[in-house]
Amino acid sequence: MTRLRISHRTTYDYVRRVSLSYNEARMSPITDPHQVVLESSLTVGPEQAAVETYRDYWGTRVTSFDITSPHDRLAVLAEATVEVHRGRGPGEVDADPVDWDELHGPAAQNRFSDWLPQTPLSGPGDEVIALVRDEVRGLNPHEAAMAVFAWMRGQMSYVPGATHVHSNAEHAWTARKGVCQDLAHLGAGALRSLGIPARYVSGYLHPRPAAGIGEEVVGESHAWVEWWDGAWRAWDPTNTGPVGDLHVVVARGRDYRDVTPLKGILSGGGGSTLAVRVAVTRLA
Repeated sequence: MTRLRISHRTTYDYVRRVSLSYNEARMSPITDPHQVVLESSLTVGPEQAAVETYRDYWGTRVTSFDITSPHDRLAVLAEATVEVHRGRGPGEVDADPVDWDELHGPAAQNRFSDWLPQTPLSGPGDEVIALVRDEVRGLNPHEAAMAVFAWMRGQMSYVPGATHVHSNAEHAWTARKGVCQDLAHLGAGALRSLGIPARYVSGYLHPRPAAGIGEEVVGESHAWVEWWDGAWRAWDPTNTGPVGDLHVVVARGRDYRDVTPLKGILSGGGGSTLAVRVAVTRLA
């Protein structure tokens, strides 16, 4: 078990005054079988914002807020304390995974209908689809998923700035590089092309396992992949390893568009300067 305190601050300084804005934040961790949220808060400035919270279709905790008074800056601070206890890694399987007949059967197709279709961001393109099929020939679904991630490790490089927020998996594959968002899209798209249900996960990562208890470090907003082959399992393509107790889930969806940390519409502004800081402290 690992206990983490997370602070995520996002600030927009506008070139010109904004008269009103309508926003949604997906920055608060969720409680699930692998983690428990002990404390969580999200504060918005200006303080006049009208704030509501709800769960979206995917189970993500959403904070929506409207600011109807003129403002020059928007500041959102999400803070949380989370206990994470993932236990086994994806390669440690208690029971035999399902076979392809069961995975492609009507019951599984219906149950996982949200996680099988490609999206404009996850579609990897015909080249990847053909290559992946060759990589997994003769393997069961669990072995196939692990083979996909091993194949990605030899093909893709993590390169900040090589893509942009609207880049898709096929674009990242053509460049053979990208950031965590791109690698998660490519991983999910490759699995879906085989008929393996896969979902895009966003959250936080404590990047320094050796950091001491109580030591605050600069953390990361991060993205990885979960797939189902008889049970839901998780893999971090960026760090080429299983998701562990230093990963904290915030949101799950089909791709980045379902889990965008902060988005909205506004009137005015004339452009803005964005500043983001994530700090993570291991408490236990």
